[in-house]
Amino acid sequence: MILSTGLLLAQEGAVTGASRTITMVLFLLTIAGTLAITAWANKRTHTATDFHSGGRGFTATQNGFAIAGDYMSAASFLGIAGMIALSGYDGFLYSIGFLVAWLIALLLVAEMLRNSGRFTMGDVLSYRMQQRPVRTAAAVSTLTVSIFYLIAQMVGAGALIALLLGIQGDQTYLGMSGDVAKIMGIVVVGLLMVIYVTFGGMKGTTWVQIVQAAFLMISVAFLVVLTLSIYGFSLPELMTQAANSSQVGDETFLQPGLLYGQEVDSAVQTMWNKLDLISLGMALVLGTAGLPHVLIRFYTVPDSTTARKSVNWGIGLIGVFYLMTLVLGFGAAALVGYETIQDQNPAGNTAAPMLAEAVGANIGGPIFASIMLAVIASVAFATILTTVAGLTIASSSSLAHDFYNSVIRKGKATGAEEVKVARVVTWFVGLVAIVLAVFAQNLNVAFLVSLAFAIAASANLPTLLLSLFWKRFNTAGALAGIYGGLISAVGLVFFSPVVSGSETALIPGADFAWFPMPNPALVSVPLGLLCAVVGTLMSKERDYEKFAMLQVRALTGAGAEKASSH
Repeated sequence: MILSTGLLLAQEGAVTGASRTITMVLFLLTIAGTLAITAWANKRTHTATDFHSGGRGFTATQNGFAIAGDYMSAASFLGIAGMIALSGYDGFLYSIGFLVAWLIALLLVAEMLRNSGRFTMGDVLSYRMQQRPVRTAAAVSTLTVSIFYLIAQMVGAGALIALLLGIQGDQTYLGMSGDVAKIMGIVVVGLLMVIYVTFGGMKGTTWVQIVQAAFLMISVAFLVVLTLSIYGFSLPELMTQAANSSQVGDETFLQPGLLYGQEVDSAVQTMWNKLDLISLGMALVLGTAGLPHVLIRFYTVPDSTTARKSVNWGIGLIGVFYLMTLVLGFGAAALVGYETIQDQNPAGNTAAPMLAEAVGANIGGPIFASIMLAVIASVAFATILTTVAGLTIASSSSLAHDFYNSVIRKGKATGAEEVKVARVVTWFVGLVAIVLAVFAQNLNVAFLVSLAFAIAASANLPTLLLSLFWKRFNTAGALAGIYGGLISAVGLVFFSPVVSGSETALIPGADFAWFPMPNPALVSVPLGLLCAVVGTLMSKERDYEKFAMLQVRALTGAGAEKASSH
């Protein structure tokens, strides 16, 4: 007999004290384990190279697992599962887009970036241009993309905390309502990410990501097997039951158009709906190769060959994981149910942990349900912690290395000074992310991440590729491309239904949304590229000799070791 979570909660009187205790103990053990790794790494972090790039001593396999741990974030685990559970076929578009994006990173970016830079994206962009303005722009872009991505992870953490404490609707625990518990979760993640980066640096962050990726793959695979076993290992049966339990109640759930590209009475609105789907695809496919926390992973290995091999490892792990999200999403729709998922979290961010609880209850009763919830929620929380640590170190490294050392100190800062500034900046980044995440609690984390992807695809990727492949590209083009893409992407998001004009907007009581699409990539990516090209052509600056030197270094690795030892 298959029981839904809603029925189980009614039978068990919601979450009991015993099950809550089991959940919290495993949850705290997860945090203790990651802190232990951070303390171990702290004793082995001595130089700026150790802090920013982990000493460049990781193997391809290790870095591949770290890439997977960094990339398989709250958006991948919580957001996509929730999207599929609530929106069916259209939710799986995120899995496809996130995976396909790695081909661009593999073919165009990984090796050349490792050969050309030292710690950050700014190293590559400024190599053949004026250092101070380009590094400033790179630092601003890195911080902006990272903040958007951080918000998504911390929103997921808040939803997890409320679920772990068993708080639904108007319920309270220790005097805390669900909203207060979510804020507490956001604050806890913010403080932990500051601790990880401040004390562990890239070395600690990488090892936490490696361990987290391994546990994530094992635990999700176990959950997938248990979910399929309930339906006789028949994926069609699971999908049929998911469709029957969905809000539409039929096969529409398994077809495109439920969330994106909807055809409505208005021809104009139908056009915008279809363009929004294209815009989302552009953001997902082009954004990965411009994400700062992904780009810095290529600097943690000894050479470009290892960087390429590590991306291959990452693609393999990420691909398998995204296939499993299909079972997670449909399993949550079938076993938990649309209304139960929305009652806990309107955006569906807790669908995967709720599935674990429902599967456990169906197979082993309330105690096993509590254990399954504890394990999956703890792994999800660890996933969030590793991603926010990666994002934070990308931001702090860029501000310390690109802005403080190269702009303020004009390249005269010592490695120890850089590390000290990076640790101070970490607190600033954490505070900003906490404050903004509090206001974004009702948005799906996968959707929030897609906005970060759109900004990265608009501001970073065009400039990075033009710097590597166009010999006429110059400082004016780089500045115009970064700021043009950044301002257009953030500006269009601000004037979109994401911020105002809808019930789930950041400011639900206001309406100044004149841009009709939630995702700006369709407009902002071409604008970023156009700005970079026009800026270049309007400037007379040329340095073909530096471009030739960059090409030799990027393609062959000649001089890369020298650049890395500075």
